[in-house]
Amino acid sequence: AMLLAARDAAGSGRVCRFRFGSSEKGRSLGESRTPSACLVLPSCLARFLSGQGLTFQQACRDSRLQVVLCRPQLPFPGRHSTGLFVSNVLEEAEAVGVPLSLDPAGSLLLQALMPLASPTSLCHLLKALIPSLRVVACHSCGAHILEAALLRAPLLIKDGAEDSGVLEDLVLGLGRNVQEELSVFALDAHASFVVRTLLQALGGARVGSDGGRGLQVLGTSHSRTKQAKLGSEGPTDFEVPDSFLTLLQGFSESFQELISDFIANKFFSLCLQVALEVLHRKLPEACSQLCHSVISYLSSRNPVAGQSALLVFLKDATCSRVLDKVLEVSDPKALRSFYKVHVKGQLQALASHSVANFTLQRLIRAAPRKLLGKLFEELSPGLEEILALEHLGVVTALLAACRKQGAHQQELLQALLEAFHCWEPPSRQLVCAPLIASLLAYEVYFGLEEEETPSQDPADPSRCLSSVSYHGSLILQHCLCFADPSVVLRSLAAMAPQDLVTLASDPAGSHVFDALLASPSVPEKQRRKVLRLLKGHYVSLACSKHGSRVLDAVWSKATLPAKREMAQELAEHEQKLRNDPFGHHLVRNFALTHFLKRRRDWDRLQEAEKKRRELFAEILED
Repeated sequence: AMLLAARDAAGSGRVCRFRFGSSEKGRSLGESRTPSACLVLPSCLARFLSGQGLTFQQACRDSRLQVVLCRPQLPFPGRHSTGLFVSNVLEEAEAVGVPLSLDPAGSLLLQALMPLASPTSLCHLLKALIPSLRVVACHSCGAHILEAALLRAPLLIKDGAEDSGVLEDLVLGLGRNVQEELSVFALDAHASFVVRTLLQALGGARVGSDGGRGLQVLGTSHSRTKQAKLGSEGPTDFEVPDSFLTLLQGFSESFQELISDFIANKFFSLCLQVALEVLHRKLPEACSQLCHSVISYLSSRNPVAGQSALLVFLKDATCSRVLDKVLEVSDPKALRSFYKVHVKGQLQALASHSVANFTLQRLIRAAPRKLLGKLFEELSPGLEEILALEHLGVVTALLAACRKQGAHQQELLQALLEAFHCWEPPSRQLVCAPLIASLLAYEVYFGLEEEETPSQDPADPSRCLSSVSYHGSLILQHCLCFADPSVVLRSLAAMAPQDLVTLASDPAGSHVFDALLASPSVPEKQRRKVLRLLKGHYVSLACSKHGSRVLDAVWSKATLPAKREMAQELAEHEQKLRNDPFGHHLVRNFALTHFLKRRRDWDRLQEAEKKRRELFAEILED
């Protein structure tokens, strides 16, 4: 009936009113002598099916349908019309499901409709695709459609709508087909994405790692795709039938059988990583068995006298990523066994290796308190060499683990300052903050010869902080959150005001002030002592992208007298700030106009804001 209506409308040339993406309710955007998109799409499917060698883009001659294809996220007119449109399109698409999924424009349209599909509509599409599963899954466009269908299906089954039982059987049938030919699907560049999505659908868990990321949407940049997915992926955990978990258990066994043949393949490796993460969340026992199989196989290959064969795979780019995931999902007992049997006495070599140091970072982050002590004892003597090799992730992982576990903090801080040559004599400790921020040893920072041991005050006023390292900023942030951050606080308080401004205006360095303001172990008196050094430089900070953010953070923690001082200094340059792309935000946030013209109103506003913050803090604590 829709095909006839579309054909009659196109032949008669009658006017069809349509509403498409209108911003005003009931407003008609225009008139056309072509049928609306809801009517014309079935005729396009008919032309596409006619075997005339047309692509779906060519079959869609209607300009309004071209808009749908180019911008599939546009809304359709009315909720009822949307449901009817999607239902009719997917029902008609069953006859051309495979060629439509493999067509670039057709697959884009199906992807746009998939989040709106009903169980019945999705059943129609899956029935068309499953007989040609390998062809569709191994195609760059078809894999997108299977991914979208697999993500939609569990949500529909959970709601218990009509045909949800049929949909469950179809997903299980698709999953069994993939499991039977796992060695084919998991090794293909496109089909491996389908395997990873299927594992998440069966487990009812979306994973956030790179392995769980879907295919990039055609014609979009990676950043745009990632942003779009963040808002459309749905819940990270959802209910699934017991039959799905049973099939997931079967996949775990299939992966164990294939480890020996394909673990070095990068696509299989990614599928295995997703399987480990999903199993860890839903079937912990199966996850432990799979982890044991991975470790047992890798440690049995090419044994070398005196050391574990696993060390070879820790230095392999593909296998080391699998081991990263194994360590991430392992329990403390398995981690202790891994250290004792495979890497004890080899941590310095691993930290120095360009690939293996990343797996070492994972081990450090996952280590329980007792194991962390052993890792620290082995790594701390070579900390300077690790810094020289610029494997800074190992250092930041150690700091983060010691901060989390509340252990070995002062020992690690001492080892760190010794690596920067500023532990002895004690006077050098006053310059540890700029040294760490710039990741330069004492002699390099001040331009001294290595054998020199100057007795004078090391803080050379002519040496200014010129650059801030990302990892240097991370190190300072962790140190400020230690139980006793006094060494770093004294160094920050001894820095020249201009150096603090440089630190606050840097993209990475500005986060040091976030840690200074947020750390519960920083005494209020010492916090104010550091922040007071910024006085006289508020205007330059306000005109900086990152400095203005620091001022905002300081303002939110400041007392009323401190706010008055800040507002007084900034108000003198109100016009300059109002014309600055960053400063004008502070003019609004600090209510500088009220401060200048209505001081009492400004005082009442700040008192009300303080009470509101205290009220919200109490609510959050409760």
